Parts: sequence; C-alpha cells; structure tokens
Amino acid sequence: MGDTTPAAGRPARDRSIPHRHTGRPTQEARVMTLTDHDAARFAGTFDRMVANIEKAVLGKTHVTRLALTCLVAGGHLLVEDNPGTGKTQLAKALANTIEGTHSRIQFTPDLLPTDITGVSVYDQATQRFVFRPGPIFAAIVLADEINRASPKTQSALLEVMEEGRVTVDGQPHSVGSPFMVIATQNPIEQAGTYRLPEAQLDRFLMKTALGYPDHDTTVELLADAENRNRSGSIEAVVRAEEVGEMSACAGQVHVDPAILGFIASIAEESRRHSHVALGLSVRGGLAFVRCAKTWALSQGRTYVTPDDVKGLAHAVLGHRILLGDEAQFSGVRVGDVIDELIDSVPAPAYRF
Repeated sequence: MGDTTPAAGRPARDRSIPHRHTGRPTQEARVMTLTDHDAARFAGTFDRMVANIEKAVLGKTHVTRLALTCLVAGGHLLVEDNPGTGKTQLAKALANTIEGTHSRIQFTPDLLPTDITGVSVYDQATQRFVFRPGPIFAAIVLADEINRASPKTQSALLEVMEEGRVTVDGQPHSVGSPFMVIATQNPIEQAGTYRLPEAQLDRFLMKTALGYPDHDTTVELLADAENRNRSGSIEAVVRAEEVGEMSACAGQVHVDPAILGFIASIAEESRRHSHVALGLSVRGGLAFVRCAKTWALSQGRTYVTPDDVKGLAHAVLGHRILLGDEAQFSGVRVGDVIDELIDSVPAPAYRF
C-alpha cells in the first residue's frame, strides 16, 4: 500500500520458529502476529476514515465507528431509525471514503427480485442472453425501508449477503469486494410492511440507530442548509482494495480462549433465558468474534478484551435475540435482556 495506507493493512509478519535441524519454519510453529506499530497504523487510518465520514454525518462518532467496523469485518448493517436522520448520507459518505461505488434501492411492495439482482436479456446482435447487473452490484448498497418489500423480494438478498454473489439462470455472478448492505427500517410506520425473517436478520452483522443530533450539531446543520449533498464533497481516504487488506489484518488479532468462552457462555445463556424464544446462533457468535477483533484493532490493540465484547453486545445481539410472546406482552425490552445476559456471565480477568 501507499504512504497513506496503514502498515496494519499489510499481511501480518510471519514470526515462525525455525526447525532446529533444517532452519525452516515448522508447520506447527508458523504463526502470524501483529506488532503494536501495526495496530497503531491501522487505528490511525481507521480514525481518518471516521473523521472523513463525519464531514457528512455530524456528531455520530460511535455509529460511524460501528459502520466502519462492520465494513472491515465483512458484514452488513441494519439501521432502524426515523426518516431524515442521515442514513443515506452515511452510506454515500462511506462509499466515497473507500473510493467505492454506491447504489440505493428503494424497497416497495411491487419491487421484484430481479429489480435487485439483475436479469438476463436476449441480445439480438449476438443471439444469446446477456446478464444485466442490478443495483446490488456496488460496494455500498443502501436498501432503504427494506421491510416494505415482500418476503419473496427480501429473500433475493439472502445469497448475496452471505456469499457475495447472485445466481441468475443458474449462473453465479460475484458482486466483488468490498461489499456491504446498509438496510434501513422505519420503526414508526408499520402499515404495509413485512417483518424481516430471523434468517435474514441473522445475516446482518450489527444493528444500530443514528438518532437525532444534539442541539449544537443541529444548529451547525441548519446554518449549512443550502448544502443538500454533504456526502458529495467527501474524498477518498483509502482505495477499495485496501479494505480487504485491513480485513485480513483484523483477522490476525489475538482472541484469548477465555474471551471465546465468554462469548460462548453469553450465547448459551441467551438460549436459556426465560424471556427469550430465540437466542444467539453460531453464526451470531462468529459475527461477535469478527466484530470484536476489528473493534480492538481500531483502538490500537492487537488483542481483544472483555470490554470490547461488552461494548459491542447491543449492536451484535439486538436483532438476533427474539423475545417470547409473553415477554413482549409484558413490555420486556431486548436491551434489558442483553444487559442481564452481560451481567449474569462472569467476564474473564485481563491477562497481559
């Protein structure tokens, strides 16, 4: 990578132990490690990307960091918020920051699966069918009001969100890398909407909300009312292909077995909780680990701590835990259940 690219984006150094007879690394000793310098470089670039996005999305540092963590971890983001809170600006600013393409799909009841994935069209000149890609073929895809489309149309996203490809007429087509879906839901207007199935919710790495800005930020936005496209002036900080290098680097972050046991215990307790009908799945546990690795490296650390797990719990678990009917009727909230889970599972002690 160039001068502006973090060293942490490069493949980790091979610190293999040489065999005592041959001098070559043994298969068992071949270990990839990160240095503190690598982590600091990664964190510096991550911070620059956050600051760049915040030129368009003011005063939402935590949500911006979650969105970038989701991107680097190779996942997708579900945003449940009211209209006009900056969801579209976030998606566009994120795409411009990584020098990637961006598309927006407005989900409506009459939207068809082929309107998302694309369709094969017969070409008279060549006398054969040619695939015409749909709007899903972009680096950052904004699926606006995803719950307004029919379940059949929503299911068109299942394959591409899980495997990064779409299959049309039996032919697979890769959407490329990086690839991220930012889907939005309006929590207020539920008329004419379809509830997202659990299988689809589980494919979102995290769920969050932007919320309204504070008073000072609102005044700053109102003073710049003539600027209707704040994300349009965002310039790239990294190239699109460098995101993959950052992802590979985050994958080398150390996770102590005690931390893995902590996450596993949270998952098991979520399935046993009296208010929960559906707890954290294995896919959700894997997502938890990937998020924690990226989050730790963005803080300049080469290892995951229990606080990383606790800090990401609501974003990772909020849409994966399904409450039972009795709990919903009693007014139990998912956030309260997550807090109970975190408090009930003993966190491992720090080990340096």
